[in-house]
Amino acid sequence: MEVPCVRVRPGDGEAVRTRLAEADLIDDTHEITLRDGWLYVPLVDAATEDTTSATSLEEVADGPVTVERASLAQRETQTLPADILGWDPAYERLGNAALLEEADPECAQEIARAIVDSDLPLETVLNKASKIKGEERVRDWDLLAGEGTEVVHREYGSTYALDLSAVYFSPRLATERRRVTEQVQAGERVFDMFAGVGPFVVPAAKRGATVVGVDINETAIEYLRENASRNDVAAHVTAIAADVTEVAPEYEGWADRLVMNLPHSADEFLPAAVRIAGTECVIHYYDIQHEADPFGPGERAIREAATPAYDVTVETRREVRSYAPHEVNVCLDVRLEQR
Repeated sequence: MEVPCVRVRPGDGEAVRTRLAEADLIDDTHEITLRDGWLYVPLVDAATEDTTSATSLEEVADGPVTVERASLAQRETQTLPADILGWDPAYERLGNAALLEEADPECAQEIARAIVDSDLPLETVLNKASKIKGEERVRDWDLLAGEGTEVVHREYGSTYALDLSAVYFSPRLATERRRVTEQVQAGERVFDMFAGVGPFVVPAAKRGATVVGVDINETAIEYLRENASRNDVAAHVTAIAADVTEVAPEYEGWADRLVMNLPHSADEFLPAAVRIAGTECVIHYYDIQHEADPFGPGERAIREAATPAYDVTVETRREVRSYAPHEVNVCLDVRLEQR
């Protein structure tokens, strides 16, 4: 069976495998294979959903890699859900949970039983019961197996506790979060305007930054505080449960770097972002737009909010992933320099 793989020289294999494993990007249902002088490391589907090129995966692997599809043997030591069902079910893994998006309740239950009975280290099975809704961006779940909706997720050496029924979290954005936080320098002041449980905050603090994370979801902020302690960075993190527009006056001119990961409505908070920005500040601005002009609306909104106080330079225009037919989730890395 052909699966997506990273192809590397054997001498680099262990280092690449370790970094991919830390990002939960390795498909452990197929064998890592040495063939014709190359090592093939199988990838989970999420690795190709939010990393659309070899360049993106090089950021994960910290070195040159080639992404291609290759025929690899399934691991014989595991009984997989597909072995039990006779067909390959679709699900996403987050910590020890399997996340389904199955409209047929009977089919969902059948998949859940197969996952639990398999050799995969998954104890909880949840089926999406609603779309993301409300200003707190949460969804409803049907619990098909396990004891609840709380999970512990590992990402690039950090761990995050979270309750999927009470907070928003997307494991598919792991590579993008690493791309941003790898830019953080020790001593920076970083402000995450929509921080959630801390997947930008924690790694930024680990790199020596002083970080403020704000979110209107009080439960998310409780988890952010827990995750800061869990990852030994609580001394460097301030977590605030509030509307960021109310917090902005307290941090006027404070930030060296701003994260604005609120697609669809980040533009509404640009006046607050400009107020928080320091003399020189990088903004990581996330947006969802039509593929015909994915970057234009965001760039125009940033320039309108920041001018004339700042000179605006767009440093990176990046397509993060496909969001819906003809819609793209994008990021603009923008530098503001005070005039």
